[in-house]
Amino acid sequence: DPIWPNRDRFVLSAGHASMLLYALLHLTGTKAVDAHYEVPGEPSVTLDDIRHFRQLDSKCPGHPEYRWTSGVETTTGPLGQGVATSVGMAIAARWLAAHFNRPDFSMFDYDVYALAGDGDMMEGLSGEAASLAGHLRLANLCWFYDNNHVTIEGSTALAFSEDVAARFLGYGWNVTRVGDANDLEMLERAFKTFQNTRDRPTLIIVDSHIAYGAPTKQDTSAAHGEPLGEEEVRLAKRAYGWPEDAKFLVPDGVYEHFQRGIGARGRALRMDWVARFERYGRVHPELADRLHRMQQRELPEGWDRGLPRFAPDAKGVAGRDASAKVLNVLAENVPWLLGGSAASSRTTRSASARTAPRTSRSSTLLRCGPSRVSSRSARPMRTRSSRRGGSSWRCGTIPSCSSSRGRRCRRSTGRATRPRRGSRRAPTSSPTRCAVSRISSCSRRAAR
Repeated sequence: DPIWPNRDRFVLSAGHASMLLYALLHLTGTKAVDAHYEVPGEPSVTLDDIRHFRQLDSKCPGHPEYRWTSGVETTTGPLGQGVATSVGMAIAARWLAAHFNRPDFSMFDYDVYALAGDGDMMEGLSGEAASLAGHLRLANLCWFYDNNHVTIEGSTALAFSEDVAARFLGYGWNVTRVGDANDLEMLERAFKTFQNTRDRPTLIIVDSHIAYGAPTKQDTSAAHGEPLGEEEVRLAKRAYGWPEDAKFLVPDGVYEHFQRGIGARGRALRMDWVARFERYGRVHPELADRLHRMQQRELPEGWDRGLPRFAPDAKGVAGRDASAKVLNVLAENVPWLLGGSAASSRTTRSASARTAPRTSRSSTLLRCGPSRVSSRSARPMRTRSSRRGGSSWRCGTIPSCSSSRGRRCRRSTGRATRPRRGSRRAPTSSPTRCAVSRISSCSRRAAR
């Protein structure tokens, strides 16, 4: 069930390895979800979808796309976007647990995993997100770094020589290493290390070989983003002991093996959670209703109560002041409206947002720091934490740009757009258009 609220999340930040995800969605029998978030019972990825990998209208595009293929938690493609998004997921998980869990009801305790490649680690975006994750001590977050030393240009040594482990230790992460991607015993040990670390996020560096088993293309850039070719594939299959001429082969018993393992475990955990939620609704009806509304993307009754109106005024009002008046009302009416800001309440005037130290899990105002919000790192973090099973987010900053003539202009972003009165759709943030160039604000639609 790809929309069970307490499922563990997996983000394939190395999106070019998308066939790994599609194959697992197929073999595990993950079900498709329609536009209304109903599960009609059809498979998310069929073998025919896999046959049409990277073809028009296939459920298996070159990079995973959210809401196109059920079971894909977020769109990944631009390097660093996936791992940054996973930080938003982990923040949302921690907030949900603090908000909904009660002594006799553990409703949210899921973990978030992300698989990253060398390109992700080179991006400043991932570093900013990792820094915030370490600062917030997101112990429910685990990144796997596929350290194969190869990019599309060649060896990573051409442009990348830093000590990634030391950098993440500096961020406050727990760092462990697996010297061989095929060493299942060491991988299991690394998993357990993450599960037993409860005070910080974990980075697992896994040394691997790109195109493992391909006799002439292993460890080369030729295997990065282009087909191996018929002969190379045949030779790789020979190295694996796989039928050389078989294509799209799923041997007898494989589907059953997955159903007896991950399928049975997942089904039992989900059914236990559903039964627990029914009991939870009888004991905590208000919280259960709130959680239901969040899942269905419905706003609480009276969400627009007290929203200010702005009459035409020749002098006008500063965008951040108008935004603050609206946001502070919404913060009182919508308990799951969370915020992130570079300069916190002083710049965005978000006086009513409930902020707290970094160890708090229930704050509605996330202090991101200037660079993390003014850059693109805030966008994927916010976007994911607001998606299915999460909260509504707004984010404020003051980007600047320069015209070709050298004039500098500044425009406030993060302005909350007021929906029609009575609308049940969540309020969204409006992008600001600079007079000289288009700037995309860090607040896109809070629910998409």
